[in-house]
Amino acid sequence: MTDTFTQSDRLAGKVAIVTGAGCVGSGWGNGRAVAVLFAMAGAKVFAVDRDLDAMAETLQRIRDAGGEVTPYACDVTNSQEVAAMVDACVSTYGTVNILVNNVGGSAAGGAVALAEEKFDAQIALNLRSVYLTCKHALPLMEAQGSGSIINTASTSGIRWTGSAQVAYAASKAGVIQLSRVTAVEYAPKGIRVNTIVPGQLHTPMVEVRLAGQRTGGDVDKLLETRLARIPLGFMGDGRDTAYAALYLASDESRFVTGTEIIVDGGMTARCD
Repeated sequence: MTDTFTQSDRLAGKVAIVTGAGCVGSGWGNGRAVAVLFAMAGAKVFAVDRDLDAMAETLQRIRDAGGEVTPYACDVTNSQEVAAMVDACVSTYGTVNILVNNVGGSAAGGAVALAEEKFDAQIALNLRSVYLTCKHALPLMEAQGSGSIINTASTSGIRWTGSAQVAYAASKAGVIQLSRVTAVEYAPKGIRVNTIVPGQLHTPMVEVRLAGQRTGGDVDKLLETRLARIPLGFMGDGRDTAYAALYLASDESRFVTGTEIIVDGGMTARCD
């Protein structure tokens, strides 16, 4: 896969909120890749992150490609901030056609080892954030009679993926079921809700955070362990998540709702 996306008109005329559009380092995180690809597909992107500095590379890539983007700082675990964020998008672009939730992160620890406050923080970051963005975007989408919501879960939400991270796993499983329930409720109103389930991607977060949690900072060891689980024999990155999101955001997926696209190189299809 090349390091650049191809221009298209698959989202021409659409307005997309992309949360978690920043990244902890240089390269293709999920949110960055989604924001860039959507802009190159013709969408007006309302790029959201808690840290505007984390979006610098995202914004530069979009602008270099001639795309349209507006950055916005928001803590998506805070209901008032999320409501203001949706209002700001409407004030800027007039509507919201697409909502993509990419905010999230893991914390190591099983039911005994994980501190209660870390469990609560994981639920807030990974699940409450999705609930709040849906809560504040859905009335607008309902009023216009259309919309596509794409939530990012994880293979940790559907199976054991190599380490005890009980709050992360539970919250990502919650994202999947929240999406299914919301999809069925809002299908008669023209709104589709789906989930992308990435697994074992090589994103900047691997080097910056996961290696410290899993292998004492040994990045090569972590990559070797992750790669061994993947039948395709290579690790994807945020661009693979972005291409799945593009399909779900576009009219090509008009008959797709309440389901998941697993992006993991075949890992969860293995029985071992």
